[in-house]
Amino acid sequence: MADDLSQRPIVIKRIKKVAGGHHGGAWKIAYADFVTAMMAFFLLMWLLGSSTKSQLEGISEHFKTPLKVALMGGSSVGESSSLIKGGGTDLTRQQGQVQKSTAEEDKKAKKIIKERAELIKLEGLKKKIEDAVEANPSLKKFANQLLLDITSDGLRIQIVDEQNRPMFASGKAELQPYTKTILREIGKMLNDVENKISLSGHTDGKPFPTGDKGYSNWELSADRANASRRELIVGGMDTSKVLQVIGLSSAVLFDKDAPLNPINRRISIVVMNERAEKSITMDKHTLDIDMQDEPNKELLQNPENSSL
Repeated sequence: MADDLSQRPIVIKRIKKVAGGHHGGAWKIAYADFVTAMMAFFLLMWLLGSSTKSQLEGISEHFKTPLKVALMGGSSVGESSSLIKGGGTDLTRQQGQVQKSTAEEDKKAKKIIKERAELIKLEGLKKKIEDAVEANPSLKKFANQLLLDITSDGLRIQIVDEQNRPMFASGKAELQPYTKTILREIGKMLNDVENKISLSGHTDGKPFPTGDKGYSNWELSADRANASRRELIVGGMDTSKVLQVIGLSSAVLFDKDAPLNPINRRISIVVMNERAEKSITMDKHTLDIDMQDEPNKELLQNPENSSL
């Protein structure tokens, strides 16, 4: 019996233990790697989408640059100098070619700053004129006839008529003595700013007696504007500051509901901002026609071919 047991083969059972099996954590590592890769991918897409064309060109050039050129130095493209000599773009620097979007933003910012500085100057002139009227007894009593405000064109100074205190002789361009005083005082202060001025004369809605035969409110308003210009110059204003003198008759009433109101008879002096100056000095009707465009070139040479 013992011999039979000794001759029986010995069977060894080895149990293979699996750590967790399908319930283990190995899949979590793979999933985390996948999520990380996707995050990096979307981050790359966002960076490419927010980069300018010149930045992308610089990055592309960096990877296309041979190793020898990158290490030893060489030419590169892009808007600035390279991080690595020979290729790529240093996106942190602002030297060299400026980005188009940045240049436009800088231009807008400079324009806003310039307009703000100009507005401050005009507000200062307005305050100076108001203080001068308040301090001068001979002018203070006419304060109600002196209207100052800031408009889209600049500082507007209006001298208006009152019922019993007109600026001019009736139907004439002869200034009253107190109107001359007001204009001369204003003329002294207009040289404090470099801005040009525009003068316009206005009448009320009452027709001039002989208007139908020749001389009308149009001529009268223009003559009064010119008479005011002369008094400003007598007061010390530089003659080169005058950019425009016009007569508007009763076309632009101060009180539209009452055309015969004396306040409609007035002289308007506008200390113009840069935008208003350009609107007068620039030819708005000039067309920039590309002479390389054959249809336009032919039309200019043969205007009879136009269908208009």
